[in-house]
Amino acid sequence: MKDLFHVIKNVRMTEKATYLNELNNEIVLDVDRSANKIEIKKAVETLLGKKVSDVRTITIKGKAKRRRRADEGRTNHLKKAIVRLKEGESLDLV
Repeated sequence: MKDLFHVIKNVRMTEKATYLNELNNEIVLDVDRSANKIEIKKAVETLLGKKVSDVRTITIKGKAKRRRRADEGRTNHLKKAIVRLKEGESLDLV
């Protein structure tokens, strides 16, 4: 098992993330690419002190980018987790 401090990388603050937070009591997190749902749930419950109801994950492949003429590369891959908190729990991100 990984160190819990390395599982959660960042909290996503986008329009869709704030909408999910207001509507469904969900938070959107950037997580380590090798983290699974159980590790994400433990990290949120331990570090943020909130009870978790459900965890959904999505892996996003990096986009292909070109620099100058023939230099091709790509941006980093990313894994996001949408964490639903239990009833009565809330997290103020603002």
